[in-house]
Amino acid sequence: MTFFLLKPAAVPDLAKGNNVTITDFKSRWAQGDMIVLVRHVERCDHSSAPCLGPADGITLPGKSVAEAVGQHFQTLGLGKADIYSSPMTRTAQTAAFMFNYTGAGQEWLSNCRQTMLSDSLQHKAKNRNLVLVTHSECMNALAKTMKFRDSPTPDYGSSLFITVDDQQQPHLLGFINANDWPKVLAN
Repeated sequence: MTFFLLKPAAVPDLAKGNNVTITDFKSRWAQGDMIVLVRHVERCDHSSAPCLGPADGITLPGKSVAEAVGQHFQTLGLGKADIYSSPMTRTAQTAAFMFNYTGAGQEWLSNCRQTMLSDSLQHKAKNRNLVLVTHSECMNALAKTMKFRDSPTPDYGSSLFITVDDQQQPHLLGFINANDWPKVLAN
């Protein structure tokens, strides 16, 4: 019984109505209070699907997922968003198709296991959302730092949402899988 009570909570699935109403979610986004980690889409070297470019890049079906997730972020609005990606080909391609982002890759978004939360907070500007296209291990590292249990590998194109209050304290809201955005935005 004690083990069960002390066991860290799982990261909430926002498509299943956990922890936050969609109105609150949209309000926090509009205020620029969020950090979002987005996992790259399907990678070529782990798939038999046709590739876009080099083997360390993304697949053709992954491109479609990236474009769809990007459209959902457009629905939320990107006027108050700063976007960065890891320098890896798969994250750079994902960011390009998702957000039309072609900036220089940020090394801290690929070497992230120990410092993902602190690095994210350092890059978060007040009243601006921070969108980070990165890797599953970075998402898991951040959740673990925030005392949430390791989850299974996040799906390709999934997004992990953290709010940051006025005292720079982070609060993990949950995740949205790429195919669940319509459920979340429909509420």
